[in-house]
Parts: sequence; structure tokens; C-alpha cells
Amino acid sequence: MEKEIGRVTHFFHKINVAVIEVTAGGLKVGDTIHIKGHTSDFTQPVESLQLEHQAIPEVKVGGSAGLKVKEPVREGDLVFKVEGDA
Repeated sequence: MEKEIGRVTHFFHKINVAVIEVTAGGLKVGDTIHIKGHTSDFTQPVESLQLEHQAIPEVKVGGSAGLKVKEPVREGDLVFKVEGDA
């Protein structure tokens, strides 16, 4: 099962980092996410979250954080948290 929790607001190409704004629920290290957009569609674990170059354990609703992604993403791509048996 998947639940929409946010969207990509920025992508840093050279370092493959997406900035994700959390709009529902929350996101923490260890979660599995699914990023889906026009050209993006992949699932990956959240290995680390960063806010202003500092590692943080989680992001709550209304917050945003940088996340290393395994594939390029685009601004506006949706971020889903994968829960249970996906």
C-alpha cells in the first residue's frame, strides 16, 4: 500500500539529491518511498535525510529535506511512502 506524503520541490543533478516537501504523514530514515512523475517511477529506501547540511532522523508535515536518490527526478514529482506489503 502506498500513501502520498509529499512532492519534489528541487533536484540537484550533480549530486543526485532531491528536496522533498512533506505535505502529509511524515518521512523518516528507514522508510521506503516511491517517487512517481512524468519521467520518474522508482522505489528506494530512505538512507539519510539532510536539512541545511545536517543529518536529521525525520521530517514532519510542512517540513522539507534533502534526500539522495538513485535516479534523476523532476520538480513536481509525487513522493509516496510504501507501507506494509507493497
